[in-house]
Amino acid sequence: MAIPTLVLVLGGARSGKSSFAERLASHYTGDHGVLYLATAEASDAEMILRINRHRALRPPSWHTVEAPLKVAAAVKTALQQAPTALILLDCLTLLASNWLLAAHLHEIQRAEEGLYQELNALLEQVETAHIGLVVVSNEVGMGLVPPYPLGRVYRDLLGHLNQYLARKADLVYTMVAGLPLEVKALARSGVPWFFTPAQDQEDLEAKP
Repeated sequence: MAIPTLVLVLGGARSGKSSFAERLASHYTGDHGVLYLATAEASDAEMILRINRHRALRPPSWHTVEAPLKVAAAVKTALQQAPTALILLDCLTLLASNWLLAAHLHEIQRAEEGLYQELNALLEQVETAHIGLVVVSNEVGMGLVPPYPLGRVYRDLLGHLNQYLARKADLVYTMVAGLPLEVKALARSGVPWFFTPAQDQEDLEAKP
């Protein structure tokens, strides 16, 4: 079965994003050659429980690498160590948060630029290795406006990152109450004029 180069899975909290992304990975690979790229950090007791629960649900044949910041470097090392058919990045939500929290307030713009460079390096590795990448991310722009500046910066950054990957992706799923909906195909059929070759190329080359 052909594995797409990039699949983006979006949704709110407890929408079924991670479960669906894991099922996608199993579907495409038969659980062989899956690299699980975890961006969560065990910062407190609750996160430790969440991480352990996720680990217990993953197939034992999957290779897990924890990379809260430098995902490209972690993937480069992992690809040298074991055969890989597909990378599952769970999740972009925490990766973006980790990058912002690691930066000082006056370095926010530099952190944003660094995160885009990190993602582009990861995408380049995937294309060079001819493997697939499934990215899980939250849709955080549908709720209340964050009452503090860093929260608004984070919301905007993650929204732009989601748009950036969605334009590049072969498939884009949004999860609603555990049900997946492939929205990129719907957009192409419903609003075909939005997907002109010139617009696609412009969006792929420019940072949102």
